Amino acid sequence: MLELWHSPNFLLEILNKTDSEIETIAVDIVLLTISLIYLVSKIGSEVCARLRLPAVSGELIAGVILGVSGLNLLVFITGETTTLPPLIQGFLENVYGLTDTEALKVFLFNGKVISLLSDIGVIILLFEVGLESDLNELLSVGRQALVVAFVGVIVPFFFATIGLIYLFGVPPITAVFAGAALTATSIGITAKVLSEINHLKTTEGQIIVGAAIVDDILGIIILAVVASLIKTGQVEINSIIYLILVAVAFLVSAIVIGRFFTRFIVNVVDRMQTRGQLLVPALIFAFLLAYIAHRIGLETIIGSFAAGLVLAESNKGEELKRLLAPVVDIIVPIFFVSIGAKTDLSILNPSLPSNREGLVVTLFLITVAILGKLVTGLTVWNPSLNKMAIGVGMIPRGEVGLVFAEIGANSGAVPSAIIAAIIMMVITTTFLAPSWLRFVLEKPGQEKTT
Repeated sequence: MLELWHSPNFLLEILNKTDSEIETIAVDIVLLTISLIYLVSKIGSEVCARLRLPAVSGELIAGVILGVSGLNLLVFITGETTTLPPLIQGFLENVYGLTDTEALKVFLFNGKVISLLSDIGVIILLFEVGLESDLNELLSVGRQALVVAFVGVIVPFFFATIGLIYLFGVPPITAVFAGAALTATSIGITAKVLSEINHLKTTEGQIIVGAAIVDDILGIIILAVVASLIKTGQVEINSIIYLILVAVAFLVSAIVIGRFFTRFIVNVVDRMQTRGQLLVPALIFAFLLAYIAHRIGLETIIGSFAAGLVLAESNKGEELKRLLAPVVDIIVPIFFVSIGAKTDLSILNPSLPSNREGLVVTLFLITVAILGKLVTGLTVWNPSLNKMAIGVGMIPRGEVGLVFAEIGANSGAVPSAIIAAIIMMVITTTFLAPSWLRFVLEKPGQEKTT
């Protein structure tokens, strides 16, 4: 009997695999993949935390290490894929005795499961972003935050789109998509840095956060528009106007109607006696709004974002943020790692002549992304405020920029070089902004404005 273990076909002979057995093996691979994602992303985020950098950067880098630009352990195959990376293929053959065809089936299933978890992760992520947003805080800084926000959206969008079309010959729809990816500012990253250095409640801090809230709302509306353009392949003014109206109407109605519905949720929560009495109803509300948004032609994240905005105003907002944090820690890293894993950075290798234009496009987008937000500080008319800090605080793109990259990659209509350029822009601004913001706010002689 022991001699059978030395037979290369032993596993294949004893299993004689059926479809159900292949599904069982696929579940094993999904569990291994999720474990690997958590392990590498946690190491990456811990390293970044010790370097005083956002954890999201470590998760992105973890994805790059695991994906097509690194070890090729996290791959997303399609129906057209005929071979797997040698390391994966060898593992499945030696451990499970799978044929090439069976191995492809296993990893097709694995990719679909991870992609689904990634989609759920981004819904949860934007729900959290909505919870962290405060519409009343926006009103407290009034017109200054609005001006900063609109300039921070228009300038990078305009110059990136025009530059890509006329300098690099990028098709208009792709250029519009890439330009739109530069619009939103990361609320989470900026607010965390301001809180760490005790500037969140200063006038500068309120303007930055208030403008970032508007930026996120505008960015998500723009996302709904360009996502539709990518799907249809056409730039139609009527379609754009319709989508903007639908997106605005959905957000406004969700907030207005949601305020009344929130009272009902709170009353129900107060009477419940089981575990999860607040978190589960809140997630039901978020997923329902995500479903409604998707049914009317918008992105699911608009629904979850609106749900977060509504619930943030309830007396359960702070408690809900605390309860949601573990859920975010579990599911959202899969989204960030998946984004990094799909990024083929080899197309930015300058040693290959065919890649040099893609590298130039990346540098162009990074430059526009930084300068397009820095100029926002110049729009603040109060001379006593730290205008540089306001501009720098608007630089990090974070979550929403990655959502753009994910949608572009999934559509198949945006070239991989542009997707890689967008992700590199997000990574660069995410790395750069926190340290720069600390410097301009903590430099000697800088007084806090209250």
